[in-house]
Amino acid sequence: MKTAGLFLCLVACLGITLAENGADADELVRFESVPVKLSPFRIRKAGEQGEIISQPQGTPLLGYLSRPQGQGPFPAIVVMHGCDGLRLSVKDLWPKRLVSWGYVVLVVDSFTTRNIKDTCQSTLPDRVFDAYGALDFLSKSSFVDVQRVALMGFSAGGTATLEGTKIEGNEQLMDHKFRAAVAYYPVCAASQGDATVPILILSGERDNWSPTEPCRKRLANLTDDSPPIELNIYKGTYHDFDAPEFAVGRRVFGHIEKYDPDAAAKSIRSVHTFLRKYLSN
Repeated sequence: MKTAGLFLCLVACLGITLAENGADADELVRFESVPVKLSPFRIRKAGEQGEIISQPQGTPLLGYLSRPQGQGPFPAIVVMHGCDGLRLSVKDLWPKRLVSWGYVVLVVDSFTTRNIKDTCQSTLPDRVFDAYGALDFLSKSSFVDVQRVALMGFSAGGTATLEGTKIEGNEQLMDHKFRAAVAYYPVCAASQGDATVPILILSGERDNWSPTEPCRKRLANLTDDSPPIELNIYKGTYHDFDAPEFAVGRRVFGHIEKYDPDAAAKSIRSVHTFLRKYLSN
């Protein structure tokens, strides 16, 4: 009851409109990550050597699917959680908000089927393939317009979002493509270069877990041919500034995580405008 009460309080405080009678709201679904494809060189060498190789299999995954009322097809958002897993704002608040804006939402659980608790002191490089596995799953849904799907990630999920939408990355191997991407406080890399889709990056000025300077450097290195990357930096804010569950703030491995209601509201408006711009018909 305490968890439910907290959720309702957060919904009221943030002004989230819940879609009434939404079909299959927060439905647990199962799908697989996209398998890492064998390169043509690897296949050719195996043939030359008489080696029998089998195509890799995807990793079984869980996800939470929410959708607006109606038949669609609707634009959709694939959501990737951070290194701490499915916290309240990622699993509940953001999906409710996005559904109220008219989007189907699939929150990817990258940890449960892998028996992972967190990756805050390690990395999980396969998460790009998780995101595209979710996109493939949505492509089979009659109520989703697969031409209008965005990728959205938080922290480590935001980092995976940037990895999955960089030029000359794994995106070029995928059957389906995202239309746009949103990354909350990701770890940027100046070497990532151009993007494959328009990207919105939202970061806190005082975030020393995902510092903003590498993001600035990446933007400075973009070519004229790159889709636009918008970087919003919120003054005086820390990591997880959009997450109401960190209203009191906390320190994790020397990094501060703290909610900032003003920055959160501004970022939510930016996300709403960005998605409307790039996922509209």
